[in-house]
Amino acid sequence: MSGKLYVVATPIGNLADISYRALDTLKSVDVIAAEDTRHVKLLLNHHGISRPLLSLHQHNEDHMSETLLRRLQDGESIALVSDAGTPLISDPGLPLVRLAKQADITVSPIPGPCALIAALSASGLALSRFSFEGFLPRTASARKDFFTAKLADSSTWAFYESSHRILDALHDMAEIYPEDHDVVIARELTKLHETIVKGRLADVLHRVTNDANMRKGEFVVIVAGCEQPKDTALTDEQQRILKILLRECSTKTAAALAADITGQRRKLLYQAALDMQGDQAAVQE
Repeated sequence: MSGKLYVVATPIGNLADISYRALDTLKSVDVIAAEDTRHVKLLLNHHGISRPLLSLHQHNEDHMSETLLRRLQDGESIALVSDAGTPLISDPGLPLVRLAKQADITVSPIPGPCALIAALSASGLALSRFSFEGFLPRTASARKDFFTAKLADSSTWAFYESSHRILDALHDMAEIYPEDHDVVIARELTKLHETIVKGRLADVLHRVTNDANMRKGEFVVIVAGCEQPKDTALTDEQQRILKILLRECSTKTAAALAADITGQRRKLLYQAALDMQGDQAAVQE
């Protein structure tokens, strides 16, 4: 019988942020595949766990995933962990999970900490819709192109950034986004120097520029969505369709049908229908 692959979330800073189920899983598996075995040993030692460790990182994961797959097929159970947080969220592990899925091996998530979700939950920004962009491009020109494209995004979005690029990323953003745009910087989450700052882009950039501590650690940057301009004018074709429908339908029905046909907002079409009827009544008088 095949074994099972467990995708185990581990603390992002505070070692107490781990579930009983995660600890039980780490204690019971045959081997733990870790992004950095030295890092995960600190966690295991803290909780008195001793299990065999194998290194699985971005430079060896294609080869190592094949090896781990064979062990799974031989019936062994494996826990996949990253340095911190939930594996595969901008961390190695995808090739192994894909191979396991293709081989019909059970992949079981053991949920827990995730820097992205932790930062979003304390951001104070709208979260009914959001997107995650991972790490941004490394060059300034590519980042600026990226920020320009994100101006069309009306939902909250977030990205990870390192200490040696956080200031450059904010400078590049400030060249594209308005200075009063809302952003949140969350650094060193769950650690001793945890800091979450929400404010205008210009103010946040000023703080990071002038406070050396705000350039240390690991960062989640969250950006409020951009309010999109509303089209308040109907095209000639939309007006023509609405006028035809008004000959046979009520104002409400005509607006609804015109919205289905044209894709324009129903509220805008309804107001236009009222205006058309008002103009017609004025002509008749």
